[in-house]
Amino acid sequence: MPIEEDGASTAVGRKRRSWTVDEKRQIVEESLAAGASIAEVARRHDLNANQLFTWRRQLGVQPIAPHELAPILPVTIEPEPSMPENGGCVTTSQMEIILAEGDRIIVWSDVEVAALSRVLKALSRR
Repeated sequence: MPIEEDGASTAVGRKRRSWTVDEKRQIVEESLAAGASIAEVARRHDLNANQLFTWRRQLGVQPIAPHELAPILPVTIEPEPSMPENGGCVTTSQMEIILAEGDRIIVWSDVEVAALSRVLKALSRR
């Protein structure tokens, strides 16, 4: 890897870009806007997101504290219902697909996705 006069190495054929403090500050401020995505801001300015995080740290921007993030809510996973002792039927959910030509497809919750995809592709070729 070639070494530049300042001692920094660069990949062959790539030039190191130089950003002014004002440019860095403007990009960092853009990344702080409500709803801004660090990755999107970095891409827009042809930067690596890690570089943007480094600039934010250098300019005194504190990382988001864990208590400022959305709360983690408890989740309960219920067991699947078993067959009733009396041998009765268990109801399952279903979906009905009505095609433009009026054809109907009823799909039960246990359908294999690959099989359903093949059926829908075959019908779309008609």
